[in-house]
Amino acid sequence: MKVLLFTIYNLLFCLSIIHAQSYEYMYKKQPANDSTINIKTYNNQHLNAYADSTDTSKVIGFAIAPLYKKQPESPLGNLMADCMKLYAEKLYNKNVDAAFVNFSGMRAYIPKGDITIGTIFKVMPYDNKIVLLSIQGNIFRQFLDHQASLGGWPCSGISMTIKDKQAIDIQINNQPLEDTKTYTVAVADYIANGGNQCTMFKGLLQLNKNHLFRTALIDYIASFTKAGKPVTATIENRIVYRN
Repeated sequence: MKVLLFTIYNLLFCLSIIHAQSYEYMYKKQPANDSTINIKTYNNQHLNAYADSTDTSKVIGFAIAPLYKKQPESPLGNLMADCMKLYAEKLYNKNVDAAFVNFSGMRAYIPKGDITIGTIFKVMPYDNKIVLLSIQGNIFRQFLDHQASLGGWPCSGISMTIKDKQAIDIQINNQPLEDTKTYTVAVADYIANGGNQCTMFKGLLQLNKNHLFRTALIDYIASFTKAGKPVTATIENRIVYRN
């Protein structure tokens, strides 16, 4: 009997070691900087925190067609870039020449049907603020070339062509980009601070009122509903590819 109990004990002990080793292997296979894990955790934390004060199931608009994300241009990208430009002008009481949205920061699309506050949190899980920059045309061109190398970002107030991963035929408010002219540009604070390799912006003076871009987008979508309109956006050839 003692021999049997000792054998069972040893067997259980070995199994526990194997399980622990398996768990350690699984844990190491998915490091802490894995973007999928972080985004999921971040979404859950912020949705739960927001639910304390606001019902994330609250319907704020209606999409008559899916608002998808795609490069170089998409309905969702145009909607968000137009929102960025409009609210930057409202916040800072300034004319904004152009606005841009970091494509990789758009984490989901907006399906056809009711749009809830929770939907917008899925699209924009980050607490990015709307920031204004005053930049010289030559720096602006560097920024556009960087975007072109990444496939193009959602934009408003600008049109351009991407060829060989460079920005050409650039038009700002229907006028050619001038290297010596100063432009007022709206972006998220993450980009203004050099995120996504936008190092050309580092050290530039910013206007930042700490207004969340996500809050602006929620309000922007709700404005469609207040006007009795569905939420729509179309492709306008703001950015096109050329071989």
